[in-house]
Amino acid sequence: MPVTETQLVALLYLVLSGTYLVVLPALVYLYLNKRWYVASSIERLIMYLFVFLSFPGMLLLSPFLNFRPKRRDLKA
Repeated sequence: MPVTETQLVALLYLVLSGTYLVVLPALVYLYLNKRWYVASSIERLIMYLFVFLSFPGMLLLSPFLNFRPKRRDLKA
């Protein structure tokens, strides 16, 4: 069965929407987790830009991801 043009367009939409809603926000989350406490002001501005651009995907992934700060080692 040959792939029709309509099926190809539907597949393209599915791939692009999956990339926008899942892959890009996941990469942004990982980058934020790694660089949040050591980022410069310009880098932080770029971080905020990517969070703004991928906001629907961030909302979609937020219930499943939880990046809390690491526990401090308190020696008494």
